[in-house]
Amino acid sequence: MCGIVAYIGPREAYPIILKGLKRLEYRGYDSSGVALLNNDLRVYKKKGKVAELEESLVGKDLHAHAGMGHTPGPHTANPTTAMHTPTAAPAAASP
Repeated sequence: MCGIVAYIGPREAYPIILKGLKRLEYRGYDSSGVALLNNDLRVYKKKGKVAELEESLVGKDLHAHAGMGHTPGPHTANPTTAMHTPTAAPAAASP
């Protein structure tokens, strides 16, 4: 079963979401991701433990007051970063 953490409010969303993802990690997840909404939607995802996601985001613009984090259930296949959510919605097709 996947785990989802979300925050909307006056505080910085990333630390709150990251703390929630770390609390869910005991379930055996093999990847995680965060989507942060400020003026645009930024999506970051990483296979491995939540600490690996956290390490990969050092130096990135994580300022947002809204966001969500996701940890998919353990995969039966070998995990890859491409298969992890959250993902940004695809651009609308031109007519």
